Formats: sequence, C-alpha cells, structure tokens
Amino acid sequence: MDEDRLRAPPRRYETTLDRAGFALAIGGALGGVLVLLLVLAGGQADAAALLAAWALGALFVTLGIAAVAAPLWLGFHVMGWRTPWHAAALGALLALVVFVAGQTHGFGLLDVPSADGRTTLFRWLSATATSALIALAAAGIALAMWRVAYRPMD
Repeated sequence: MDEDRLRAPPRRYETTLDRAGFALAIGGALGGVLVLLLVLAGGQADAAALLAAWALGALFVTLGIAAVAAPLWLGFHVMGWRTPWHAAALGALLALVVFVAGQTHGFGLLDVPSADGRTTLFRWLSATATSALIALAAAGIALAMWRVAYRPMD
C-alpha cells in the first residue's frame, strides 16, 4: 500500500474565482485579527479603538495581499505549485521580507541616521526575531486562505 502511494502522481488542486475571492476576504479578516491582537498587547482597551484597529488592519492586510501576494501566487498557481506548503512558505517569506525591510530602513539601503555597529546589529536581530513571529502568523493565514480557495482535483 505504501508503495502505491509513493508511485502515485502528486495531488493536483484547483480553485474557482469565487473561492479565491472568499480566500482574500478570509485573509484580510484574519490579518485584522492579528492587528487587533497586537493593539490589545499594546494595552488598548477601548472598544471603538479595537474595532477600528480590526477594520483598518483588515483593510490594509487585504490591500497588501492583493497587491503583493496575489500576483506571486498567480505565478505559483500557473506553475502548478498549489500545495498548502507552497502557500505557507510564500506567506511566511513575504511577511518576513516586508517586516525586516520595514524595521531596517529598507535593509539598510535607505538614508538612515548614523548608528554604531552594536545598535545596527541589535536592530537587525530584533527585526529578524519579531518578523519571524509575524511570518509564522502569516503562514497560518496563508494556509487558511489556501484551504478556502483550493479543492483537490478528482
């Protein structure tokens, strides 16, 4: 039985436009929840502020997914890279790159205030560690989106 599974062709996944739209909505909503959790961790307790944090977080995460991740995922889809692992890896990698770049002044390429070597090292280590946590959350969001969007081909 295991030999048959090893010889079986890889599973293929397909989506439809409506499921892709639902996946985008789920990704935005879950991104809004991530922003809400970050605002809660910052000590905010006002209900209106929390609702605004979720709504704005969902809006901007949806825009980011549509502008950055969707074109790359379209390329993955066309190449046949449609597995949950591809989705998780792409989500995590994009989040890691975006958040490290945001915390390190564009990977040190932008005009930055001068700092000593220890400060720069700490900035990079801190950016990598915090971005890795957000990348894990982004991988989870990407998996949820993949689950909504894709079904195995029969």
